[in-house]
Amino acid sequence: MKKIVKSLIVGLLALMTFLVTSNNINAAQTPNYIITTDATYPPFDFQDKNNQYTGIDQEILKTIAKRQGFTYTLKPMSFNAATQSVSSGQADGVIAGMSITDERKAVFDFGTPYYRSGIGWAVKKESNIKSLSDLKGQTVALKTGTSGADYALSVQKKYGFKVTYFNDSDTLYNDVINGNAQATFGDLPVIQYAVKNGTQLKVMNSKSPIQAGWYGFGVQKGKNTQLLADFNRGFAEIKKDGTYDKIVAKYLGASATTFTGSKQDNSSVLGILKANDGAFLKGLWQTMLLTVLAIILASVWGILLGIMGVSQNSILRSLSTTIIYIFRGLPLMVLAFFIYIGLPSVIGMKIPAFTAGLLTLVLNEGAYTAAFVRGGFAAVDRGQMEASRSLGLSYAKSMRKVVVPQGLKIMIPSFINQFIITLKDTSILSAIGILELTQTGSLIVSRNSQGFRVWAIVAVIYLIVITLLTWLSNWVEKRTRA
Repeated sequence: MKKIVKSLIVGLLALMTFLVTSNNINAAQTPNYIITTDATYPPFDFQDKNNQYTGIDQEILKTIAKRQGFTYTLKPMSFNAATQSVSSGQADGVIAGMSITDERKAVFDFGTPYYRSGIGWAVKKESNIKSLSDLKGQTVALKTGTSGADYALSVQKKYGFKVTYFNDSDTLYNDVINGNAQATFGDLPVIQYAVKNGTQLKVMNSKSPIQAGWYGFGVQKGKNTQLLADFNRGFAEIKKDGTYDKIVAKYLGASATTFTGSKQDNSSVLGILKANDGAFLKGLWQTMLLTVLAIILASVWGILLGIMGVSQNSILRSLSTTIIYIFRGLPLMVLAFFIYIGLPSVIGMKIPAFTAGLLTLVLNEGAYTAAFVRGGFAAVDRGQMEASRSLGLSYAKSMRKVVVPQGLKIMIPSFINQFIITLKDTSILSAIGILELTQTGSLIVSRNSQGFRVWAIVAVIYLIVITLLTWLSNWVEKRTRA
């Protein structure tokens, strides 16, 4: 029994070590910078109708990289996750419409400021709110980590409003449009771009931005000095020859359909499906890959913990109970952020987003699996074990030949349920930048503002996959019980 447990632990650890380190080995062979950005922040960072990342930030970065001769891998995610990835060493730099503040200067080294912006505030198009004083007792929607949120908090007490937070701009805007919040604060050009592209808001201070400040390209303080020098040198060039002005004018002066696609592509379910079929398929593939790998590894890990939980060895039982308690008790998103952002600063090694997401699912789902595995083994009549031991079988052999086969049959419905939960839990991993189905939906919505239609499509895809998985699982269950 001890040999089996030991072998399984060694094998699992070896596999996870390979997953963590393989990407770093490849990176050493083909070095390039990892640049992170906000996944949904038009006109600075967003996906166009061809599902390619574009915007003022992205075109500046692409142009500078080409001229300075460096390469980079773009990692889009939420703004907070993007900045934390750099501060933890997971990414080399961040360009995400990030305002340069004294607080951020303590954590980041900034390149030459590349865009001067200010804070705007907006309300629903039909709103009766005329001034900030009218916000007393109302709710204001804010995007986490932004200068708009910082400003709103600084005047919250003065004007007496409540606040609610969102990680992406589209959800934030819709919260105001739907009447759940009465206003929002954000970078003025971002709000104006959204309005220009059909978002039903009105900007209250379009000609008088609040607290105008600068955006900057940031790296971890004291690190990546060469990258920062290349950016500064490249920015000076594009500023001098007029390329920079052309980039800004391209995105701030473009018509609504230039990047978002035609009205036909965005005004119907069929149009959205046709225009984004490749993106949906890629997102679905990423979701299924994560699900299948997580199901396999979590099942192995869960069965191992379950066997340890019914072991004769008290140390193994205690270890199993502790591991189950820890990983069942941690929220999935917290675990994902800990592995992807927190852990690298401790181990001194970058962890790829996909690997971090997979480890998150394995540890979390494996703990839940272990709980019902342990219960399934305990549900087998004790007389079965006693009978096999009386026939001269060892404890380990009795478990392997008698208890485990019967216990697994009892657990089949629980396994089926856990498989479905794993599929749905992959959506949480969009928070660390994994481009699965939910993240794909968010990117499309940020471009076309068709939240209802896009999320309806995503929901139907999930339901179809879950239905197929349920049918397959039920078929397997019938076969095993036959």
